[in-house]
Amino acid sequence: MELNLKDKVALVTGGSRGLGRTICTSLAAEGVHVAVNCTSSRELAEQVAGEIRDNYNVKAAVVVADVSAEEQVEDMFTQVDEAFGRCDILVNNAATCPTSPVVDMTAEQWRHTIDVNLNGTFFCSRAFVRRLLAAGRPGRIVNIVSQAAFRGSTTGHSPYDASKGGIVSFTVALAREVADKGIAVNAVAPGMIRTEMVERVLTNNLEKYLDRIPLRRIAGPEEIADVVAFLASERASYMTGATVDVSGGMLMR
Repeated sequence: MELNLKDKVALVTGGSRGLGRTICTSLAAEGVHVAVNCTSSRELAEQVAGEIRDNYNVKAAVVVADVSAEEQVEDMFTQVDEAFGRCDILVNNAATCPTSPVVDMTAEQWRHTIDVNLNGTFFCSRAFVRRLLAAGRPGRIVNIVSQAAFRGSTTGHSPYDASKGGIVSFTVALAREVADKGIAVNAVAPGMIRTEMVERVLTNNLEKYLDRIPLRRIAGPEEIADVVAFLASERASYMTGATVDVSGGMLMR
């Protein structure tokens, strides 16, 4: 299926590693010019941008910003405009996930997770939509949530779960607001993904996690990124406010 994404411009937050990195390269493979956001891992982000330029014959640039900081988000979009002239697609992927039972969790852990995951999605979406409306252009937002937004987790990730549930609701609310402006807002809810961040956990407890997944395997990041690319395209033209389950059957909704 041709996604007709060639020469679109996408900003991917948290694009230097893990799923974000794969989203960047999957979009680039479709001909999308990519702004790779990072907070502190600039060297990794530069590697991603270099790989994109070398392998996919599209433009790529690194934009450094903490998505939980409102003024940095505004500056990030200015950087994107300067590098590419516009932005057509926003992928809200940046996230943090502390591990602690609720009874032991600090207020700072809770606040920081909400700030990065939920407030960051709000700040980025608001800045993007403001620019689209001012220019009279359509656009697409894809928010990365989680099956844990609906099921919770058993390993002490309550602020992450809560923040992702908030993003699901925010996706619906924003989609309703901007549907008649040609701006679509959707979300993807992955399950377990085989990235460097979870490799140790999988090595130690693989059967435990496979027992929870009807498909009996861990997703490759490209399987999630392909759904993101679809939602970023006009092939998903009749979708907005949706959360797409890509959890191997964990969620089934």
